[in-house]
Amino acid sequence: MGGHIFNVGSPPLMSSPRLLVVEGNTAEGRAKQVAHGGTVTSDRTARLLHELLPGADVDICYPADPDGALPDGAALEGYDGIAITGSSLHVYDGGPAVTRQLELADALLNAGTPIFGSCWGLQLLNQAAGGSVRPNPKGREVAIARNVRLTLAGRAHEMFTGKDDVFDAPAVHLDEIDTLAPCATLLASNALSKVQAVEIRRGDTVAWAVQYHPEYSLAEIAAIVRRGAKHFIEEGFFRDLADATAYAVDLDMLQVNPANKVLAFRYGIDGNILDRRIRLAELANWLQHLVLPTRSLRGRE
Repeated sequence: MGGHIFNVGSPPLMSSPRLLVVEGNTAEGRAKQVAHGGTVTSDRTARLLHELLPGADVDICYPADPDGALPDGAALEGYDGIAITGSSLHVYDGGPAVTRQLELADALLNAGTPIFGSCWGLQLLNQAAGGSVRPNPKGREVAIARNVRLTLAGRAHEMFTGKDDVFDAPAVHLDEIDTLAPCATLLASNALSKVQAVEIRRGDTVAWAVQYHPEYSLAEIAAIVRRGAKHFIEEGFFRDLADATAYAVDLDMLQVNPANKVLAFRYGIDGNILDRRIRLAELANWLQHLVLPTRSLRGRE
């Protein structure tokens, strides 16, 4: 598992499912997250995919890195599913790290392989499909996306099997979708961001994407709070560093003991986040309802 990936052909019949994780962060961004007690986003996502689909082979690529080896079209078609992680980058800033990822996202949307995008993954796919991204004029969404509400299309969508019509989810983002891509269907919204989940279709490619982070544990959110404490204090989320640190400590404690009712009540964190099965439902449903059926249609079983 892991490492740069190179050109690969279509897998033979009866092979294990093959998945690709596209890391959205630069090497510098990955190092900062680890330095504050977090994990590399793509490593965490790859481990989760292994857990949710035992026996799968998972590769990782790093398109934000100047020396990152990127797959060509044939390689992308050889995968059964491709997941795009979050990132601290901003699409509208441009630059080589963003441009390489936009080019890859465009290729992904032409490959016919099921895609899942989380946060940056949603923004990247939407931009590549003809939409746009902006800094959210309402400000940053930190730690938890509250009251994410499914649209009529979302309530009927397989990505949300097992989820409530209204739920909370881990989230940290400053940017949001400004203009939805023409080929996208809105699946969920909340008061802070109109676009919290979409389905994007281009040709034979289907992408499910969310603005929040179902793959984030409370411990990961705690690491992000420690890493971004200065910005979060300036933006009024915490009084001072001690306040931010105390919040991160409490999240770590709740991660270790989800049954801690005092902390769960204090921060209004319920089973939508504390119950790992519910929190990861979007990813599990993507594998079950999109990746495996598409793999079967391609004759790979």
